[in-house]
Amino acid sequence: MSHSSQPSAAAVSARAAAPLSAGRGLLCLVVAGIAWGTAGAAASLVFRASDLGPLSLSFWRCAGALLLLLPVLALRARRSRAVAGSAALGGAGAPAAAGSRRRRTVRMLGTGIGLTVFQGGYFAAVEATGLAVATVVTLGAGPLLIALGARLTLGERLGAGGVFAVGGALCGLTVLVLGGEGGTVRPAGIASALLSATGYAVTTLLARRPGPRGGADPLVTTVWSFVIGAVAMLPPALAEGLLPGSGDTVRVVLLLAYVAAVPTALAYVLYFAGAARVRAATVSVVMLLEPVSAAVIAVTLLGERLTPATVLGTALLLTAVTGLAWAETAPGRRTRAARR
Repeated sequence: MSHSSQPSAAAVSARAAAPLSAGRGLLCLVVAGIAWGTAGAAASLVFRASDLGPLSLSFWRCAGALLLLLPVLALRARRSRAVAGSAALGGAGAPAAAGSRRRRTVRMLGTGIGLTVFQGGYFAAVEATGLAVATVVTLGAGPLLIALGARLTLGERLGAGGVFAVGGALCGLTVLVLGGEGGTVRPAGIASALLSATGYAVTTLLARRPGPRGGADPLVTTVWSFVIGAVAMLPPALAEGLLPGSGDTVRVVLLLAYVAAVPTALAYVLYFAGAARVRAATVSVVMLLEPVSAAVIAVTLLGERLTPATVLGTALLLTAVTGLAWAETAPGRRTRAARR
């Protein structure tokens, strides 16, 4: 085989970084949302089995995911270097411009900080005003902030159908979370929840914003987000108590491993991959599958009672997600996306 028929490093890299279709992006988001919904149940079991606190759990969630993803990233980097070396005679693989590197660095830092604010603000809201109110304000304000931010920074429009779907999703979230549980509204908790929603919005918009070579690499974005999150969470986790002082150690370690692997390492890679291909407002609504998944687990595995509010809220959320998913994958939208 002649040298000219060998694929260059740039060609191989371009094929590897080829963006997902909107349909596959939605599938990634659906799986991520369902996986996120299992984190609450796992965290509840950790709290029952030990005296580990929420900040320490957040640190181990980020640190454990890093332990899983860093070897994957290193292996992929080694393969990329091998491909680049084999095609070096073709002149491919020129280093990225300094400006591009700076933009990627700023994006990584912004995503990591946004993710940390999202998680830390949510836990603070739960502590201050209760789980129900914190969940409704955080996940309810998220789609609104994201829709506004996407319109101002990305030029994305919801349209009448999108506005209706977002409104239905917020109604479903409110019914689902508040329908079976009372909550106390406290200003400090509301402020923390709004701060959390802002962090979530920043993370989603940065994941959606195209770079000079297209969307950011989801694996690299996830790894750097967890690096920043682990560093930011370490001081408060040390103050809270980094290691459990009592409880079933083996069970806690297994639960922490699950939290790090499925609703963190796997879910966030899928989230960043899907968020780059789907409208930002749609991302925020699809991710409301998290409370749906949590409610299903609570009823089927944790023995909680199935209430009319659970059924109605779940139906409203799933209807909104289905409607937006249809809009994202409609032939007319696929054609417009291809032209962009």
